[in-house]
Amino acid sequence: MQYIDTHTHIDGEEFKDDLELVVQRASNAGALKLFVPGINLASIESIRNICKRFPDYCYGMIGLHPEDVKEDYASVLDKMEKEEGNWIAIGEIGLDYYWSREFEQQQLEAFERQVQWAIERRLPLMIHCRKAQNEMVRILRKYSDRLPGGVFHCFTGNEHEAEELLAFEGFCLGIGGVLTFKKSNLPQTLANAVPLNRIVLETDAPYMAPVPHRGERNESAFIVNIIEKLADVYGVSTDEVANITTENARRLFPLAF
Repeated sequence: MQYIDTHTHIDGEEFKDDLELVVQRASNAGALKLFVPGINLASIESIRNICKRFPDYCYGMIGLHPEDVKEDYASVLDKMEKEEGNWIAIGEIGLDYYWSREFEQQQLEAFERQVQWAIERRLPLMIHCRKAQNEMVRILRKYSDRLPGGVFHCFTGNEHEAEELLAFEGFCLGIGGVLTFKKSNLPQTLANAVPLNRIVLETDAPYMAPVPHRGERNESAFIVNIIEKLADVYGVSTDEVANITTENARRLFPLAF
């Protein structure tokens, strides 16, 4: 069984002491490739280093995460725009009003500007959204006929929200550890509203480890637990889940293949 982790922050400090082992465990578990999203200016260098250290295995994205959007977002994006690299996507970008709406307008402007980058560069989007789906959808609809596709990362919504997002052609929902949580409604939502060919696998490591690793540092090897749960949800084999989601990732992120 082979799979792709489309979203892991393996360049983070949480992995500095045992990175080689983490990557080896991922490979041993069946991970074909790891995709590493950017979050700010500092992550550009850390992601470059990871991709050089593990060529043809780790692939980087560039973007300004909504929680990193501050008053100076425009100058930060100016600097990002000049950064060269073999980026496979624009991300992790989006809107996040979970903790605060202090920089609400700045987040909206930063998100839209980065959506425009993706359209100009024909790179897929890796989109983070918490407590802001209405605002996010409003912006994306302005560009709906030009969007290059991508992933709605860490989807945990209801059937209506799933259907609204899947109306954007070329996008998949990123499914991770939340699927395995005891009180999660996600299994029912997926079974009722989301075909398997619109899903990609992700960890968001080091966050949100699946059961039975909940509370631990998450890592790409744990995707096996997500695959097992998806197989149960859709009534198919784990191999079929792995094969279909890998093909979905291949379609969305051609520069990684």
